[in-house]
Amino acid sequence: MTDDDAVETFYTDERWQNWLDRLAEEDIDPENEDSARLLLNLQDDAAIAVVKVLAAFDDGRIDEDRAVEEVRDIREIVLDDVEFDDEDKVMLIDGVQTSLVPVFYAAEEYVVGGVVEGDVSEFVRAAAEAEEDDDLDAALGYVVQAGTRVIDGEALDIELVEDLEYGLVSEWVNGLDSLQSAIEDPEVVEEED
Repeated sequence: MTDDDAVETFYTDERWQNWLDRLAEEDIDPENEDSARLLLNLQDDAAIAVVKVLAAFDDGRIDEDRAVEEVRDIREIVLDDVEFDDEDKVMLIDGVQTSLVPVFYAAEEYVVGGVVEGDVSEFVRAAAEAEEDDDLDAALGYVVQAGTRVIDGEALDIELVEDLEYGLVSEWVNGLDSLQSAIEDPEVVEEED
């Protein structure tokens, strides 16, 4: 392990907590553009952290085990139970967490298994069909496979998302959209206005 390897930090509890503190302070209304942007920034920020892990892995700065461990650490921080007095905020955070689930699994799949053969839009359609059949494990699996394609640079057609019925698959694909944004522009989202 080099000195550089020891100091590279991808995401911290403190970083997530800073976002949660901002949410706690703000009057959140998902219909309000600033509120929606804050939630999206929080989601994109976690996706950017995952992309930075993948970049370090692809560049050979970290190995497969470390990459998987880093992604799992981010997942544990972000998917941990959040306590707010405001039930609406808890629901909004839950939506962000739900959207990010396939981002973490797609990153792990990419590191361990590589890119899955196939087409993003076909995987998304298969996921929607699986959701209609109440097979949520299969639906998530398809979205994760689509995620490996997104990581590899295949574009996610945002119109696909608009065609989906609102549900888990649409939330998960929303997470892939954040993943795609993070890959295209991996700059850190500013925590401060």
